[in-house]
Amino acid sequence: MATETVAKPRTSVRVGVQKFGTFLSGMIMPNIGAFIAWGLITALFIEKGWIPVAELGGFGTNAEGDPNVGIVGPMVTYLLPILIAYTGGRMVYDVRGGVVGAIATMGVIAGTDAPMFIGAMIMGPLGAWTMKKIDALWDGKIRPGFEMLVNNFSAGIWGALLALGGFYGLSWVVQRFTDGAGAVVGFLVNNGLLPLTSIFIEPAKVLFLNNAINHGVLTPLGIQQSLEQGKSILFLLEANPGPGMGILLAYMFFGRGAAKASAPGAAIIHFLGGIHEIYFPYVLMKPILILAAIGGGMTGIATLAITNSGLVAPAAPGSIIAVLAQTSRDSYVGVILAVILATAVSFLIAAVILRTSKNKGEDDLSAATSRMEAMKGKKSSVSSALTGNNAGAQAGTVLTRPVQNIVFACDAGMGSSAMGASVLRNKIKAAGFPEVKVTNSAIANLNDSYDVVVTHQDLTERAQPRTASAVHYSVDNFMNSPKYDDIVELVRSSNREGAAAETGTTTESTAGAQPTAAAASVAAGHGAHVAEPVAAVDGHAAEGKGVLLRESVVLNGAATDRDAAIDEAGKLLLDRGAVDVSYVHAMHEREESVSTYMGSFLAIPHGTNDAKEHINHSAVSIIRYPEGIDWGGKQVKFVVGVAGLNNEHLHILSSIAKIFTNKAQVAQLEEATTVDEVLELFGKVNA
Repeated sequence: MATETVAKPRTSVRVGVQKFGTFLSGMIMPNIGAFIAWGLITALFIEKGWIPVAELGGFGTNAEGDPNVGIVGPMVTYLLPILIAYTGGRMVYDVRGGVVGAIATMGVIAGTDAPMFIGAMIMGPLGAWTMKKIDALWDGKIRPGFEMLVNNFSAGIWGALLALGGFYGLSWVVQRFTDGAGAVVGFLVNNGLLPLTSIFIEPAKVLFLNNAINHGVLTPLGIQQSLEQGKSILFLLEANPGPGMGILLAYMFFGRGAAKASAPGAAIIHFLGGIHEIYFPYVLMKPILILAAIGGGMTGIATLAITNSGLVAPAAPGSIIAVLAQTSRDSYVGVILAVILATAVSFLIAAVILRTSKNKGEDDLSAATSRMEAMKGKKSSVSSALTGNNAGAQAGTVLTRPVQNIVFACDAGMGSSAMGASVLRNKIKAAGFPEVKVTNSAIANLNDSYDVVVTHQDLTERAQPRTASAVHYSVDNFMNSPKYDDIVELVRSSNREGAAAETGTTTESTAGAQPTAAAASVAAGHGAHVAEPVAAVDGHAAEGKGVLLRESVVLNGAATDRDAAIDEAGKLLLDRGAVDVSYVHAMHEREESVSTYMGSFLAIPHGTNDAKEHINHSAVSIIRYPEGIDWGGKQVKFVVGVAGLNNEHLHILSSIAKIFTNKAQVAQLEEATTVDEVLELFGKVNA
């Protein structure tokens, strides 16, 4: 039976927008401290500030009769844009990219009188990217001893050229764009249309575009407006905690089950901690509640517009404390009213929705997450076998080391990730493993040095490519996700097995029971023994549908590339009637999200979570490619196709984990001349 090659699926538009938004906000977020410092100095020392000081605020004249420069103007004109440019350049091409990006941005700054935040967000990454391409031209061609000379002069010359280009060209373009954007905002304000932006902002927040909108778009425009008017309404279009607070209050009074029980704690973290992401799952559990967020957001913006209120600088995170700290001296009444009225309207709409609905939120948040995972197909059918937990670890790699380094990653790295890391850190300490490091990070700053990565499930797809060798967990609830307990168990089992291996202790599974995937993978990495599993369940073995059969093992595969190998592995599953052709399509789809390359010349292609309905019974196929094939830049000699139901395939995956972490056994597979030798090596998987 022939199988057609499946075209590579396109990355979703939402994920693409999130990536772009994350990159924009990634230039701003690390520098929020500088923005806050500028905002505090502005609020205190400008002519209309709390403590006007001419020398600091930049008004009046000095003893010689010259205008005071102060530090407010230079900070917003030079310091903040250059910090943004350097950060953006470093994201693209490390320190060298940051330096060239900063040089290039200086030309844009000097070419206009307005703060060049947007110019910095363009020139910083552009300068770094072009420098990277230029360096690639003579990579490996420089004579020894001349590297420093070439590197320094090339960066200096190219940076100077970019600065000139920015001065004579880009500064004019960016100034026109900034003026145009300001005119649009002015039009919306003057015509009472600004509240309508909540129709777009509030749904976008729930899709994790909040930082992209706030810090990628509104903050640069708000700084410009604040410099001209002393305050800006734009800083509160997204950061107002009122809409989310109203929804959480409605759950506190009219919800049921775990949602009602967890809402008070979530409200405290949201309102005082400024972590808005914490209310997103409550909306996703009952999507019609987005109307409450929109209503609250529109009310807050309208109140700010009517009272002519605003902040002097960004409020980050969006805590009521940060909001009040950055409020303009003449805007406290308007800002406080905007938060109170937004909360009230959001609460009333959410309360009506919950009171009149048959489902009042009694479903717990993890159940809502499961429905979303099924809809979005973000959890692999073999994730439990590869990561050691059946309850939610994303497909990644076989864990063959004790867990020592865990990171909780979110869009910005300072909101939900900080809270999640704190909760997880306490749980792990309570379990007796204080040496395990738990940190938080922005997704853009992740690298492949972690053992475990925890993200919200809407962000996992973006975190996985940066941390391909880590175990991934997706959560829906930042306070009390049941998956935290799964991670603690993984820490406990991996460290226990690691200690056993170091002391020569043999760890065995309970007699007659299937070992957990975690125990199997850890044992594989540390030399511990795992008991052989029992027979396949549900009578499949008796029906001739064992997981691994002779006809599913091929010693000399015909494929010459990755996609053809997936087709070949899928065909073996199709020929056995284990799956239908849609499952093979899903195997390609899964490969595009994250590579299934496992190391040791092994790849384990499998379908997405949504493709489970296309599995008739569990099966595994094994194909050897003696000459090797390219698998995304890695050499693969063994391709194991997997289709699993009811965990029937876990024991064969445990065997695979043990074999491919043992160089001697991998060598035996490479030298095997018969199918029987391969089957014997994997054990009696159907007996």
